[in-house]
Amino acid sequence: MLWPSPPWDSVTYWALDLETGGLDHRRDPILAVGMVPVRAGSVRLGEAWSSLARPGSAASITPGSITAHQLLPGDVRSAPSIEALLPELDLRLSEGSLLVHQASIDLPFLRRAFRDLGRRWPGPAVVDTVELLVKEARRARFLDPGAPDEHPDLTLSGARQAHGLPPYQGHDALTDAIATAELFLVLRQRLGARTLRDLR
Repeated sequence: MLWPSPPWDSVTYWALDLETGGLDHRRDPILAVGMVPVRAGSVRLGEAWSSLARPGSAASITPGSITAHQLLPGDVRSAPSIEALLPELDLRLSEGSLLVHQASIDLPFLRRAFRDLGRRWPGPAVVDTVELLVKEARRARFLDPGAPDEHPDLTLSGARQAHGLPPYQGHDALTDAIATAELFLVLRQRLGARTLRDLR
């Protein structure tokens, strides 16, 4: 028996994006955090929050990541530490669901930050727009078995373009969080999701 699931628009989704010093969550630092809520089916830009994050003294920023996000060591030297930012993250993550584009990248960084600083992971429900894109593609093939078996573009910019959303400059934490929130609303409508369970 399935437990009841709340209507999708009764849940607050905190769209989150991180910029990091590399892709290895075991050693690379978080350099920037951007978050914006989706409440009652609307992106609430007035509640957006973002910050740069100062890496620990032993952490380094890989050249490849600098090419992507353009954040140099000097840009984050005077930023708050991730320890100082965790209460802000915790407050938002404890309020509702976490909305990300490609959870397999952002979640390990977040979990490590909480674990390393001795804080309990709040354990929010996670909605991943990459998983929704895959679900949408499967649904399209189910409805039209004769359609070409094409894989969807799973990049944030490519998925937005494929769904008629305007292009944004990528690799800015807050801009990417907003871009994820907008994509989520389009995918929710395309999938006809009515409950939180339908989005997971």
